[in-house]
Amino acid sequence: MTDSTDHGAGTRASLEKEPSEVAEMFDGVARRYDLTNTVLSFGQDRLWRRNTRRALDLKPRDVVLDLAAGTAVSTVELAASGATCIAADFSLGMLRAGANRKVPKVAADALHLPFADASFDAATISFGLRNVNDVPLALSELNRVLKPGGRLVICEFSTPTLKPFRTVYMEYLMKALPAVATKVSSNPAAYVYLAESIRAWPDQAALASMIGDAGFGEVTWQNQTGGIVAIHRGVKSAQPAA
Repeated sequence: MTDSTDHGAGTRASLEKEPSEVAEMFDGVARRYDLTNTVLSFGQDRLWRRNTRRALDLKPRDVVLDLAAGTAVSTVELAASGATCIAADFSLGMLRAGANRKVPKVAADALHLPFADASFDAATISFGLRNVNDVPLALSELNRVLKPGGRLVICEFSTPTLKPFRTVYMEYLMKALPAVATKVSSNPAAYVYLAESIRAWPDQAALASMIGDAGFGEVTWQNQTGGIVAIHRGVKSAQPAA
């Protein structure tokens, strides 16, 4: 059981990530989510989406799962490759906020994906893995729904590589980010949780290890914007497990 804290701007999820609280939090930020992300990232979110698409190496006949797709802005970016891209998210508010984006949308829980084994040629999750309450299970589910040889790409906040920059960045997260969010977000308290969850998230090497433990090989990562974000890539084994 988890508790919640009222910060005057709504209820935010605690770092224990009770699913219903996280869903409620994202429902609450859905209306201005894309604008807020662009402002808080100084426009870098567009670059991160483009580089995620490139890391997936999509072909026109590929079928791709975009998990934790939110308003589907990331799914539209992926669809620019010509692949068939499906947006999945457990926040109905986020999916509704992206209703004008003409890609298939499915309500889905990352821990219990409503797809058959080996359904997808590729899968990605951007800024969503940090919000599930069982990361190994979510990675296992992504492995399950991928075809043998399928590619997984995870775009997530990470740890800046240079110590002086890391110190400045962490100060921005905890102080400036919530203050800026108060001006542009429909639920500023959610961004206090965002800052705390980024600070608590594993670094690049630790996440790579978790991806490997979930059954992916060829695990690599590329730092983005000095390590503020990292794009991890792995490949599902083409051989069935023994």
